[in-house]
Amino acid sequence: MQNPNPFVRRSLPLSHTPFQMSEKPDGTDGDASLLTKTKTRTQRPPMYKVMLLNDDYTPMEFVVHILERFFGLNHAQAFEIMLTVHKKGLAVVGVFSFEVAETKVTQVMDFSRRHQHPLQCTMEKE
Repeated sequence: MQNPNPFVRRSLPLSHTPFQMSEKPDGTDGDASLLTKTKTRTQRPPMYKVMLLNDDYTPMEFVVHILERFFGLNHAQAFEIMLTVHKKGLAVVGVFSFEVAETKVTQVMDFSRRHQHPLQCTMEKE
């Protein structure tokens, strides 16, 4: 028998419904915990101190040159840090991310060796 009104649909029995009331069409249930978004917060990378160590052989002018060239310090700042290294045995030259600190240490050590100076440059986690 044909439906007299073509705009009215016949409902199917509940046993023939394609999904249950608690499920969404994509197969997940409507639990509220699935609807909440978790925001992830990125952590800042650990920072590393780059330090110069004093020795009895590297000339003070060479240390000032290193500080100006590799750490971008002006002459007065470089001279002040060089005096700190000379008087206290070591000084923190800067604080950088791991990759930058490692690069600075390598540059200073290579440059010092090429100029036959035993200047030591190290890094440690802040």
